[in-house]
Amino acid sequence: MRIIGIDPGIAIVGYGIIDIVGNGFSVVDYGIIETPSTMDELERLKSIYDSMNILIDRYNPQEAAIEELFFNKNIKTAIQVAQARGVELLACMNRGLEVYEYTPLQIKQAVVGYGRAEKKQIQEMVKMLLNLKSIPKPDDAADGLAIAITHAHSRKHKEMFRVK
Repeated sequence: MRIIGIDPGIAIVGYGIIDIVGNGFSVVDYGIIETPSTMDELERLKSIYDSMNILIDRYNPQEAAIEELFFNKNIKTAIQVAQARGVELLACMNRGLEVYEYTPLQIKQAVVGYGRAEKKQIQEMVKMLLNLKSIPKPDDAADGLAIAITHAHSRKHKEMFRVK
């Protein structure tokens, strides 16, 4: 089973692609999709959508996991990230992927075992669980991998997290 984990964003979208191998995981790829703030907002959304389609076509995941949005105080940023998340979801749905959502708390619990884990703890556990030599960089890519790991751990109860 191949899973793509998505850390939604407008400036930076983190992604991590893993295979479930027996009781463990194997990293296929991870990285980021970047759009510069100087780019027109609609062009940024199109760029993210196109890049997501390229990733899905290249790696052929069967399922996608995405982080639910956490709204901060900046409403303009929240709206932009929500729009970007929408095109990320659309790319997955248009390619026939089942899509599942996880809260930051669920991700921390699944990866570290503690819902108030710090970012560094999550990164260290991602490194350890995926048997990597170093922490994946940038942070958004490590987050994408953490989201994929969360879904892999949650597959027994996956209907609870499915985007309907």
